[in-house]
Amino acid sequence: MTRPVLVLVAVATLALAACTDVRDYAGTWTGRRVGDAAPLRVGVGSDATATLAIDAIDKHGLAGALTVDGLVADAAVASVEGAEADVLAGMTFDGSPLRVYLAFIATTDGGGDVLAVIALHEARIEVRLLRGGAAPIYAVFALHPS
Repeated sequence: MTRPVLVLVAVATLALAACTDVRDYAGTWTGRRVGDAAPLRVGVGSDATATLAIDAIDKHGLAGALTVDGLVADAAVASVEGAEADVLAGMTFDGSPLRVYLAFIATTDGGGDVLAVIALHEARIEVRLLRGGAAPIYAVFALHPS
């Protein structure tokens, strides 16, 4: 291919990715914990699964419920309004998620809420759960449509 054709293909690919409608992510997503490194396996069983039921989603927020084996029982998920109105709404990281939402989720272990970083990717959702203090948590889940 010639250089102009390659540039045109690259621009078209980026345009299609930018047009992804996040509302298509509504529904139920389930997946296992991922990551073999010890720092990625803190506070949640290595065989844990997560289920995220997205009831409402758009580029301004996400609402639904999350369940994580041994940690979260059908807890409400609502993205943080302040983050949605701030530069955090455009947050990205390696892997280039289409959109990232932040939410605080109630837990059942008595250690306090976790921060959920919910990243939409092309065919999956990644959920990262973080908590510091006396009962730290760091867990990553790769979710797929149920």
